Formats: sequence, structure tokens, C-alpha cells
Amino acid sequence: MAEFEWARLRRWPDAEAGNLFASDAADRLIADTATAVLDGMTRDEAVVVGDSYGALTLWVAGVVPEGGVARVHQDAVVAARALDANAERLGLSGAYRSCALDAELVRGARVVLLRLPKSLDALDEIAGVIAAHADPAVTVFAGGMQKHLTVAMNDVLARHFERVDVGLARQKARVLTVTGPKAAAAASATAAESWPRRQFHPDIAPGVWVCAHGGAFAGTRIDIGTRFLLSHLDEAGPDARVAVDLACGTGVLATTLALRRPGVRVIATDQSAVAVASARATAEANGVTDHIEVRREDAGDGIPDACADLVLLNPPFHNGSALDLRVGRMLVAAASRMLAPGGELWTVHNSHLDYKPVLRDRVGPTRQVDRNAKFTITVSTRR
Repeated sequence: MAEFEWARLRRWPDAEAGNLFASDAADRLIADTATAVLDGMTRDEAVVVGDSYGALTLWVAGVVPEGGVARVHQDAVVAARALDANAERLGLSGAYRSCALDAELVRGARVVLLRLPKSLDALDEIAGVIAAHADPAVTVFAGGMQKHLTVAMNDVLARHFERVDVGLARQKARVLTVTGPKAAAAASATAAESWPRRQFHPDIAPGVWVCAHGGAFAGTRIDIGTRFLLSHLDEAGPDARVAVDLACGTGVLATTLALRRPGVRVIATDQSAVAVASARATAEANGVTDHIEVRREDAGDGIPDACADLVLLNPPFHNGSALDLRVGRMLVAAASRMLAPGGELWTVHNSHLDYKPVLRDRVGPTRQVDRNAKFTITVSTRR
């Protein structure tokens, strides 16, 4: 196999710095572990799942002989854009295609390269799809940095496969070699427990179904910040004709607004494929697909300027396990851009995080609507 130029990869359009890299030891260990199995195969027999910036996808495209295209599923839209940019740089733009997490992604696949997700639910859904629809002789090379790996991941994989072999660690990375899809796992693909899962919440008027694919924030529950904002939803932009649920997650806010105000056009947007699939399922379960447009974008970057009368925002404040307010600030700036003059941004955030200066600076006059022990709700009016 040909040598691959790992150093030429970039993270762009994600943040870049001297200490941030587009590939890591886990990518290289997965590639080295899979090399012998991939030898003699064609690209269309290989699938990559969870590729952060395209390193594994482009490694397959660069070292496997011609023969169709590799398939890849990435959750973050920024990851997909980074893959496309890196592919253009390396002259490999036509060597792969991006797919949803479904049967088409893995149908006939003999090798799957998987960056292990932190969420066990996400891993359960991914493993179930592979076991049910890939070639019965498929080999899954599932890896990550050791600090993110847990024994529980082995248990999840063992529910769907006969063998989970733990490889030796290298440079603080490790790979699990997974083989033998279980017949019971294939049968479960059409069972009642398949994804997305759903739960009915009768306490949220007029009664709301919440649907969630594996790895969606809060799953089928309604997180306490969103629940707090829902208690004031009827006060938000009462005359709004266009509303945006920014970083929509499972689409609880968008769906509830559509149920209560069928005359409002609602846009639900998120950068996560899991979130977008969950929000679409939530809208469908509640019969409001005609009133909600669900979009996968980076901070709603495809939504026109000054088009919305109301934006609802429950911003994330962690990057992994680390406190990181940059995403929240970026979303506030995005909300400001898409709001028409006089439009309202309703934000719920952790009370110990002082968003008010950012909201006043980026959007306009901001007042507190409510506050409890954990969360604060504010409304900011676009200048």
C-alpha cells in the first residue's frame, strides 16, 4: 500500500492552532491495524464512521486501489466540511461519499473503521446498524485514545458481535478488533427497541413526543434547561411569524412551538447529524412536519440575515468534559445575525455563566425573565 501524508491534513474550517491536529495516534493505530485486512479489497468495501477531520477516510482513499468509493458517516457538519477541504487538497475529492447512519452506509461492507464515540447509546446504534447490514464477514476496527475508552464500550459491542479483541496500546491509543455479527443483533434492527427511541411527555402542553437517536443530548428526556424555557415559551415573541430553534438538539422547543402556534414557520437547526435526525423524528411523531424545517448547519449559517422574529437558544457550554463558552458566544452572534430589527432572542443558560454582557453587546438590550437555582432565562431585543 502507498504511504499516506498525515501531516498534510488540516482541521479547517474548525479552529486551528499549533497544538491542535487534524489526526492523532488513534487514527494511525486504526489504520495500521486494518492494513492487512484491507489489502486486496476495493474502496467500496470500506466504511469509516466518526472521522473527525477526514483522516481515516482519506487514508482509505489514498492507499486502497481503485474500485468504487469509500463510504463515510460523520456527525458534525464541520467534520464533513473539513473532510471535503482535505480531500481537495490531496486530490481525492471523488474517492468517497458521505452517508447517513443507516443500512446504505454499511451494506456489503467488509471493513469498518470506527472512531469510538463517547456516548454508549451512540455506539449501540452504530454497532446495531453494522451488525444488521454489513457483510457477515465484516471486521470492525474500533479505536480511540485510552483516556476516552471504557470497559462498557466492550460490553456494548459484545451485544452485537461474537468477538471483541482488545489490541495493545500505542502512544496512549488502543484499537478493538470486532468480528462475527450476531444473528440476534440483525433481528433486533426491526424490533421495537430500534432507534430512534421515543418518550411521551404529557406534562408539556399539549403533550409532546420526544424522539432521539443514539448520542443525542438528553436522549428522550427533556433537559432541565429546556424544560425551564418551555415554561415561558408562550411569552416569547408572541407576534413572531418566523422562529428559529438554534442548536435544536432533539427539537423539543421547535416542536412545542409548532404545536402551540401552527401559524409560525419554525426552523430547527443543529450542526449534529444525530440531532437533526432526532429533531426530524420528533417533528414527525408530533405531526408538525409541515410547520418545521430541520436543517444541518454550522450555527445556522445557511439561514438568511434578518429573517427571524424569534430565536430560541439553550447553548451548550462544554467541549467534551471541559468548560468552553466559545460555542455559546458563537451561537449568540449567529442569533443576532439572523434576527430582524426588533426580533427577540430568548436564551436559557446556567446561572453561574454571565452571558448578559455578550447578549447586550452582540444583540441588544437584555433583561432577565426568570431565574432559579441553576438557570437564568433572558430576552434580548435586536437593535
